[in-house]
Amino acid sequence: MNNKLFVGNLSFTTTENDLQDTFAAFGTVMEANLMSDRMTGRSRGFGFVTMSTPEEAQKAIEGLNGKEVGGRALTVNVARPREERPAGGGGGGGRREYGGSGGGSRY
Repeated sequence: MNNKLFVGNLSFTTTENDLQDTFAAFGTVMEANLMSDRMTGRSRGFGFVTMSTPEEAQKAIEGLNGKEVGGRALTVNVARPREERPAGGGGGGGRREYGGSGGGSRY
């Protein structure tokens, strides 16, 4: 088992220190990261915590998954590797809703 955990459904007011303190009850926290929006800097409501051993990670999952923290029930599970996404930033497809002659716009 991996010792990196995904933590979801976090309150938007949760800080990395809050995250570290919450998980420290289950062992040594090596790293705690909150994900934030690139444009606004606001929390995206999830993060990752790395525990020092897989056993501590398992204890944290058992102790915190579904537990209410900051008014929200946390989702805690083993982090999966990030899926590869195609390069290019996604263009949005070929919808052609705007265009054409439009017709009948006389003053």
